[in-house]
Amino acid sequence: MLKTFKLLMGLLLLCCLQTSYAALQLELTQGVDRAIPLAAVAFAGQTDGSNIADIIQADLKYSGRFKLLDTQQVNQQPHTSAEVNYGYWRNQGADNLVIGSVTPVAGGRFKVNFVLLDVINADPAGQHVLLQQEFTTESEGLRRLAHHISDLIYQKLTGVRGVFSTKIAYVLVKRWPNRAPEYRLEVADMDGYNPRTVLVSSSPIMSPSWSADGRQIAYVSFENRRSGIYISDIVTGARRIVSSFPGINGAPAFSPNGRQLAMVLSKEDKPKIYVKDLLGGGIRQITDGWSIDTEPRWSPDGNAIIFTSDRGGAPQIYRAELATGSTTRLTYNGYYNARASYTPDGSGLAMIHREDGQYYIALQDIASGRVILLSTTGYDQSPSIAPNGSMVIYATQAGGRPVLGISSTDGRVKIRLPARDGDVQEPAWSPFLG
Repeated sequence: MLKTFKLLMGLLLLCCLQTSYAALQLELTQGVDRAIPLAAVAFAGQTDGSNIADIIQADLKYSGRFKLLDTQQVNQQPHTSAEVNYGYWRNQGADNLVIGSVTPVAGGRFKVNFVLLDVINADPAGQHVLLQQEFTTESEGLRRLAHHISDLIYQKLTGVRGVFSTKIAYVLVKRWPNRAPEYRLEVADMDGYNPRTVLVSSSPIMSPSWSADGRQIAYVSFENRRSGIYISDIVTGARRIVSSFPGINGAPAFSPNGRQLAMVLSKEDKPKIYVKDLLGGGIRQITDGWSIDTEPRWSPDGNAIIFTSDRGGAPQIYRAELATGSTTRLTYNGYYNARASYTPDGSGLAMIHREDGQYYIALQDIASGRVILLSTTGYDQSPSIAPNGSMVIYATQAGGRPVLGISSTDGRVKIRLPARDGDVQEPAWSPFLG
């Protein structure tokens, strides 16, 4: 097992997935039993497949918490609340209805109106408006606006901030029979649309990690045949190296305030956790001793770092207090727990958990120590938590092929992104943006 842990550390938990340069085709494989019935009618002024309502329906469907009605077969297509027949939509089984319009305005821009209606609790006047807003955007901003509207609807109906406007970073590896692979650090919308390349390299790229403001990504690159930690500004394209010591430079993680970077270095022999001051340049060693310490992640308040260590004889999760240097073991359930991250509220850990010789994505409640499995294949790796704490994205397999999986943190909702062209390694979910 120690050998497995060393390999895990050395490769920084690489996994092979597949995606495409176009959209990832999400597939809901398990949803909640009592999903909210909702209908989204095509917005007036749009008739093609890019209709804002189509994007909203896809977002809400893949959250697993909504049952989307087929509005292609209905007799009514209202675009204003005055046109809505609430009795008709109740008979269709809708609890809520989304309607709207897209109108061209000067300068090639568009005015977008949307309304979210409560069909079940419509008042005697015949309507119950839950949300109603107007936006103006360019044509290229319509998809982004649709995701924003999905976020608003999700938060209104569930009480939780939506993540449809967030991004996913990953390393895309293109392989050919007679030439060396090409590595790309890419950023895409949460649903896989609009992929954008941050870096192209003939050398391996690993371990992307977002800054708290979503502007920068730290990662490991093996340029000149040695590991180094780099930071790229995804807005300006500026790039800088922040660590290139002899030996391992790995597993970067931004602090919540963005001023420090946790990392793994082996410059003093064994891999240990260090923290680098990104403003002043100073570096501080956090862990010591004979053990292998790797995979640092910050606590939400920035006062501690959790990490994977074999100091107890097998990989487990530990917490190091930055002020005192004291270290506490957090995981006891199972022989192997690794690659942990805090949930945003600090109450849980998403991690890799070994059970019966298989590797699953699991969530541990810190107070009780209770562990629940979120994935099912036994080949699951590289968990990354959504910024609202509702879901975890990870590497998995389906039908013998590498795919990307998403599970809700209660294990009740599961989504799969089928394999496409290219290998995707270690997806990383962005923070809230804007």
